[in-house]
Amino acid sequence: MDLKRRKFIKDASLLSAGVITGVSGVSAASSSMSAGSYRRIIGSNDRINIGIVGFSNRAKGSLIPAFQGHSKSQNCQIIGVSDIWNRRRDEGKAFLEEKTGNKIKTWRNNEEMYDKNEIDAVIISTADFQHALHTVQAANAKKDVYVEKPFAETMEDARLGLKAANDAEIILQVGSQRRSGKNYHAAEKYIKSGSFGDVVMVEMTWNVNQPGRWRVYPNKVNDIKESDTDWKRYLMNRPYEKWNPRKYLEYRLFWPFSSGIPGQWMAHQIDTVHWFTGLAHPRSVAANGGIYLWKDGRSNFDTMTAVFDYGPLDDSNSGFQVVYSSRFTNSAGGTKEIYYSNGGELNLKTNEVTPNGGLAERHSSEMNMKPNLLEKFSLSELQAKVVTSANTGVDNMTSNHMLNWMECIRSRAKTNAPVEAGYNHSIANIMTTASLRTGLKATFDEKNQEVLAGGKVFKY
Repeated sequence: MDLKRRKFIKDASLLSAGVITGVSGVSAASSSMSAGSYRRIIGSNDRINIGIVGFSNRAKGSLIPAFQGHSKSQNCQIIGVSDIWNRRRDEGKAFLEEKTGNKIKTWRNNEEMYDKNEIDAVIISTADFQHALHTVQAANAKKDVYVEKPFAETMEDARLGLKAANDAEIILQVGSQRRSGKNYHAAEKYIKSGSFGDVVMVEMTWNVNQPGRWRVYPNKVNDIKESDTDWKRYLMNRPYEKWNPRKYLEYRLFWPFSSGIPGQWMAHQIDTVHWFTGLAHPRSVAANGGIYLWKDGRSNFDTMTAVFDYGPLDDSNSGFQVVYSSRFTNSAGGTKEIYYSNGGELNLKTNEVTPNGGLAERHSSEMNMKPNLLEKFSLSELQAKVVTSANTGVDNMTSNHMLNWMECIRSRAKTNAPVEAGYNHSIANIMTTASLRTGLKATFDEKNQEVLAGGKVFKY
C-alpha cells in the first residue's frame, strides 16, 4: 500500500469529519450555494412544514419514523398527507395524528396540496415510475424534496426531474441511504485515498426466497375500486390502459410501472459504484433473466444477472467490471457487495478490508513484480464522524439520511444524495432494463443523454 494502515486510518478520520452532517448541517460534499439558494434559507426558529406524498408502506414503516426521530430537534412537523386513494388518505391521517399528536390535513392530489401553499417540503414515496415526475411538481412549487429511489425508470423522466430540481434550486435528497452510512463513508474514503489500488472488479447480489415479495393479499386487491382513486392521475405519462388494481397495488411487478429488481434493489448497490469511483454511469451493460418460478401474471423478472463495464469513456483499455445478480427463488448468499483490487478485497457485508485474492509472492515473481497484499483491518477503525440518532425504531442509515436532508433544508448545503446521484443510478438501471427487455447490449449516448439498446434509443 502507498499509505501504511495506521497513517491511513488517522488521515481518513480527519478527512471524514463533517462528511455526514453534524451540528452545523453542512455536508462536505458541497457547500456552494447560489444567491437564490441563500435567499431561501429558513431560520432556526422557523418551523418547517412537511407534506407526505403517498402514504406507502415505506413511508409508514421507515421514512415517517425516521423523520419523527428528529422532528423536535430540527423544529419540523408533518402537517398533511396527499394520496389519490381515499383509503390511504384516511389511514395516513389516522397514523400521523397518533404519531404526532397534531391535526393532520388531507389532500386528494398534489395539485390541491401545492395550491394551498401550506408546506415547505415534501417526502415522496409513491410508485417507482412517479418519483421523478412528482419531483418536477414539487420543484415547480419551490418545495424541497426527499424522494425515494429509484429516481426515474425512463431517461425522459430522469432528464425532467434533474432539470426541474436544479432550475428551482431546491434541496433534494434521493433515498439512497447508504450515502449516510458510516461504513460506506469509510469505504469511500479508503478507495479514494489510493490505498486500495485500482478497482478491478465488483460483485453484488441481493437474493431472497419470497414468493410474496411485492404482492398484496388478494382481498386487498379486491378491496380497491377505480372509484376509490384517480386512475388517470396515477398513470401520469404512462400509456393509457384500463383500470387494473394489481398494477396499482403491485406496481413493482409490472413494467413500465417499475423495472422491479433493478429499480428496487440494484439502485441501492450500483449507486455506491458511482460514489466510490467518481464514474457517472456504465459504458455498457449486458443482462438477461426471466420469470423462472413465480408465474403469477407478473411481467418483471424473478431472477436476473447484469454485467457492467465501467471506466473512462475515452479509454476502453482501462476500467473494471461489475457483476450484479438477484433472485426471488433462493436466498443463499443474501446481500453482498465486494470490491476487488489487485491487492485484496473490501467487503461491505463484513466491513473488512483483507488481502484475500491479492497478488502473492509466488505469482508476482513470474513477472518480476513485487507482492501486492493489503493489510487487514475493519472499516469500523476509521472514525468517520456520523450523526447517531435516538432510538427511532429504524436503521441508523435511514435516520441519518433523513436528518441530513432536514439540516440541509436550513443550511441550503448539498445533501449526501443529491439529484445527480439519482440521475446517475437511473442511467444504470435503465441500461439494465433495456438489455433485459431487448436481449441486446445497452450503451449510453452521452450527447443526447439517451440509453441505447443495439444502437437504438430504448423506449418502453
